Amino acid sequence: MTVRTATVADSDAVYELMCQLEDTRFDRLTFCRRFGWQLARQPFFAFVLEEDDVVGFVNVRVERQLHHEHPVAEICELVVDKGYRGGGRGTLLLERAIACAREQGCEVIEVTSNAARLDAHRFYENHGMKRTHTKFMMGL
Repeated sequence: MTVRTATVADSDAVYELMCQLEDTRFDRLTFCRRFGWQLARQPFFAFVLEEDDVVGFVNVRVERQLHHEHPVAEICELVVDKGYRGGGRGTLLLERAIACAREQGCEVIEVTSNAARLDAHRFYENHGMKRTHTKFMMGL
């Protein structure tokens, strides 16, 4: 297993993983444009987990916030293909996200996880993350 920086060539694999994560089918062309746009810019840092194929993905955004002394990293997406879960694959992606945050001088790394994703909550808590905030949102 290898974790490496994602490239535009990974668009199809990442698209499939995002559709799996959200249990939906996104418009592929729009998704690929959005993915390419993010890859070309900081504050986004994207990594894929490869075995023979891409089986996992993590996307990290780093930003400066007025209420933090140093940059903050947010895991925007972390997903391992359903057929490959277990065996430490998610841990490898999380470790790469944490390393990225440290490389960027971040003081904290955070993740928002849908309330229904109880397995994901256990995963993050088992890796030392704490529930400290409540997120509110409104569709527009």
